[in-house]
Amino acid sequence: MEKTTSDSTYYPATAMPDRDWWAALWPDPEGVLRAAGIEQNMMVIDLCCGDGYFTAPLGRIVSPHPVVGVDLSSEMLAMARKELAQHQVDNVTLIEGDAGALPKLVDEPVDFVFIANTFHGVPDQTGLSRAVREVLKPGGKFAIVNWYPRPREETPVLDQPRGPATHMRMAPEAVQQVVEPAGFAHKSLVDVGPYHYATIFEAQ
Repeated sequence: MEKTTSDSTYYPATAMPDRDWWAALWPDPEGVLRAAGIEQNMMVIDLCCGDGYFTAPLGRIVSPHPVVGVDLSSEMLAMARKELAQHQVDNVTLIEGDAGALPKLVDEPVDFVFIANTFHGVPDQTGLSRAVREVLKPGGKFAIVNWYPRPREETPVLDQPRGPATHMRMAPEAVQQVVEPAGFAHKSLVDVGPYHYATIFEAQ
């Protein structure tokens, strides 16, 4: 969920949506996280965490274990800090940095890396997956939440077409093809909303 700008540093078509339709799309973010495999006492990275919509419930689920939220946008991280303070979540560290440089941003291996609504816009998806693999413990999990490859006009939220352009959307099989070469095995696929799936991989 890295903020998109005209700067080519940012991933394309991954803008953080307005909170009203974000909440309409996912009224139960904790349920999404649990469906993706997040459990208590895991050490988790929320990659491209945006404004903290999933980061705060992540912190609640795994507490007292730590969560690291990573995003390239200082503006988004400022919003995430407010979100964490509002929900009194104190086991989250926020880091400003490039997702592709993840091994340089975290000091110890983690149990789980979660990324939502960003993977479709990553130019080097296998490269990002390799970076994730480097920070996972053996057997650690990598969950990618993506829009199903339906036409954009068929995925309305609050009566407006939402999500990335149709041609950028990825079928689960396409995600598997670019992630597995980075050292992962596909484990499961679950629906996490009317238009989204979470595909979960295990580090080999």
